[in-house]
Order: sequence, then structure tokens, then C-alpha cells
Amino acid sequence: MMPDALLGAAVLIIACLLSNRVFGRLGMPTLLAFLGLGMLCGSDGLLKIAFDDFALSEQVSSVALIFIIFYGGFWTNWRLAKPVVGKALLLSSAGVVLTAVLVGAFCHWALGMPPAESLLVGALISSTDAASVFSILRAKRLNLRYGTASMLEMESGSNDCFSYMLTVVILAFMGGSAQSPGAVAWMLCLQIVAGTLCGVGIALAARYVLQRISFSADGFDALFMLAVALLSYTVPQNIGGNGYLSAYLAGMILGNSPLPNKRSLLGFFDGLTGLMQMVLFFLLGLLSFPSQLPAVAWPATLIALFLTFVARPLSVTLLLAPLRCPFRQQALVSWTGLRGAASIVFAIVATINPAHTYSDIFHTIFFIVLLSVLFQGTLLPWVARRLDMIDDDEDVRKTFNDYDENAPLTFAECTLKDGSPWVGRFVRDLDLPPDTLLALVQRDGRSFAPDGNTCLQAGDVLVLGGREVTSISSAILQERRVEEGSPLAGRPLREAPADMPLVIAVLRGQGVLIPRGDTILQEGDILVVCEEE
Repeated sequence: MMPDALLGAAVLIIACLLSNRVFGRLGMPTLLAFLGLGMLCGSDGLLKIAFDDFALSEQVSSVALIFIIFYGGFWTNWRLAKPVVGKALLLSSAGVVLTAVLVGAFCHWALGMPPAESLLVGALISSTDAASVFSILRAKRLNLRYGTASMLEMESGSNDCFSYMLTVVILAFMGGSAQSPGAVAWMLCLQIVAGTLCGVGIALAARYVLQRISFSADGFDALFMLAVALLSYTVPQNIGGNGYLSAYLAGMILGNSPLPNKRSLLGFFDGLTGLMQMVLFFLLGLLSFPSQLPAVAWPATLIALFLTFVARPLSVTLLLAPLRCPFRQQALVSWTGLRGAASIVFAIVATINPAHTYSDIFHTIFFIVLLSVLFQGTLLPWVARRLDMIDDDEDVRKTFNDYDENAPLTFAECTLKDGSPWVGRFVRDLDLPPDTLLALVQRDGRSFAPDGNTCLQAGDVLVLGGREVTSISSAILQERRVEEGSPLAGRPLREAPADMPLVIAVLRGQGVLIPRGDTILQEGDILVVCEEE
């Protein structure tokens, strides 16, 4: 049984990755691929996997959402987000409430749903999806004007916290556990205060440990961060706080702190979050019953249209227009209100809650998310161009913490021998390759930084600096051994056959030789050659 389950997991991960590539080439949000595969494997799909365990799905989805929200904060570049933080937080808090109220009013007055249930639907779809927004901005390289990318990233990363609070409060009213307005006020206060204090406290403690303790093995710091992400959620949840708010704040503080091995941590969480997104969207697709979607298609479509063209634009306008944001920025922010996994996860929470609902909340929200990601996500690059919001002087990658503004450098060392054409020449007269600098000269046991008037001497050790090669798309490096009896053995490299690839290094014993035409090759040498793919 276990090998079959592992085989299925491996096949599904590979299928998700391949469909991810296909959807990306089609210009569609890749997260749709994971949802589609889940639906294809589910009870109504081709594989007929019977799965309707909402309680288990809620637990697994919550864990996946923890890492997605934590990394949403960890990834956000605070320096670039700081100028728009007020606008982003306004959208993620007041914008969530306004959207929920407007959608709730539409569901009640236009669709005849009970008032509390109408507000519940509004709360569930009031937040935008960080995973969808992040993936589209990066994949399509949407370099947006006016700091809009940072605003959208911070809004989508933080508004799940407020949507969750609103959902919890409404469910408490519907279930009868909220006895008075005072009890609700206390619940909200505890959610915000405990979530904030726990997130900040855990992040500062984790930063202190990471900056002062060196782990015994590579990768242990990534495991430590994994535990921190889980702690940032579970600690406030156990005392009535908002775990998602805590996880987001902890991620943001740590992501913008000077940490050892930070780039490897970003790579680790990038891969982990990608896996969590696959698991989450696949599980949500598996949990759905496509045969039940037609029953909710009409009301869900009406809610999606009202949300997209009325509720979201009106909320954005009411909040951003007084701040004198350009109209085209408001229009793009309105369109980028993609709904996603968090809305479906919260719908699962509402489904297993004792509070009674009259409609199929889960499939209604699922259908709305499907429409939002499919149409809004697919058309987002086109809308951005039509609104003239693309700025070629900006770079959306800078809004993420894995962007390195400094070009990676590498250094090479060489020794000047008698007869070298550089001996006796001034540095200013050297014909150095482009983007290369003579950084250091070592002479008679001392080192100094040369200037244009430095005259080079035989025996000088030169340290040259230049750009590091990050990728070579059309060539690969391979090793070739000079075997016993090889015609290359005992001959200078200049006499090698004309069709032999370029030799860029010779590994001999424990040393590395930089080859020249007169380098004599020996049996056992390992040649590092550069070949075209």
C-alpha cells in the first residue's frame, strides 16, 4: 500500500510540474494546473479517487497555508514596500471589510441569501491570493509603475489575516458562541494583539539565534526556519491570536534581516512553498465534486461578476482615491483582486463549523475562485499593458528578497613571469577585457591596490576581478580523461585535433592548471572542456 501511495505522489508531482510549464507557455496562471489535476483525479474525474474528508483537508490545507503566508512575508522587500505600506495595509484591512459588506449586501438583496450567510460568503472571498499574485507578477515580469507591485504583494500577503478574522467572527455569531458585541470586540482585539506580539517576538528570537549560533551541518538553519514558521502560527492560535497574522509578520521581519546563508534559505522556502502550493491546490481540486458545480454556477457567476466589476473597484476607489493615486493604478489594483486558495481553505473551515448554512458554501467559493484565477489571472498582463502601467525602467524582481542588486563577482589570480608582455607596463596601458578590473597586486610579500600609474614587474601576483558566470544556456562543461595510449599524451595542447573542444582547465593530481598552447598533456590528466549543447 505504501509503495503505491508513494508512486502516486511522485507521478502527481511530476504531472504538476509538467502542466505548470504547459500552462505557463499558454499564458494562464499555473496554479490552475494543480486545481485541474485535483479535479481530474477526484470522485467525478477520470481516476475516481473517492475523497470527501473536509476535516483532514482543513488540517492539511492550514499547514500548507502557513508556509505560503510565512514565505509571503519572507519574500517581501520592506525597503521597496515601505513607501506604499499605508496603502497596502488600508487595502488589506478596510478593503477586506468593505468588500465583504458589499458582497454580503448583494448576496442578500439580489440572491435572497440569509443575512449572516451572505456576510459569510463576502468574508470568505474578501481577500486576494498571494500565491496567484506573486506567481503572475514574477512569471510575466510585470514591472509596474508607482510601486504598484510592492503594494499588491503586501496587500495579498497580509489580507488573508483579516479575512480569517472576519470569517471567525461571523461563524461565532452564526453558531451562537458570540454572546455580545463586547465579546466580539475582545475576540478581535485578542486576535490582532496576540498575533502581532507573537509574530514579532518569535521573529526577533529566531533572528538572535540565527545570527549567533552556527549549526553543525549545512541545512540545519533551514530546518530551524521551518520550525519557526510553525511556531509563529501555533503559539498565537493556542492563546486565541491570529496565527496567520503572526506567521506573516515573522516572515517579513526575518526576510528583511541580515541572516547567514540567507540566499540558501530563500531557495529552500521557494521550493517548499512551491510544493505546498501544489499540495494545496491539488487537494482542493480533489475535494471538489465537479458534478455539483452546475448547481452553484449561476449564483457563483453573479457573485464573481459583482465582486470583480463592482465590489472590488468600489472598495479600491473609496480607499485610494483620497490618497490621490492615479486612476489607472486604481483600475489595475481593482483587476488584480484574484481570489485563491485561502478563500477555499476558509470555506472548508466554514463547512466543518457547527454553524448551519443553507447553501453549498464550499462549491460556491470554489467556483468563484476558479473564475477569478482563470479570467482575471490570464488577462492581468493584457490589462496592465492596456492601462499603460508597465514601466521598463522598473524591475519587479527587486520587490522580492531573493533579488540581488549587486552583480556576482569572481576573482582570478595570475603571476607575471619574465618575458610577459605586461612586465614593465603601466596599469593604464593594459588592454583588459570588458568589465574586468585589476583589483590587487602582490609584490615582495605585501599587497596593494594598484592605480593607473602602477608599473608591473616580473614576479607580481595579479588578482583580477570580473563578473561571475551565472548560466551558460548554449554550452556545457564536461570532463575528459587522457587515457593510457591516448595520442594527446606527451603532446602540447596546440597540437590537439582541430575538432577538439576548448580546454579551459587541466586537473592533474590535486592541482588545477590553466592551459596554454605549450602545456604538455600527460596520461591521467582530466581535461575540462566546453562544448555546445
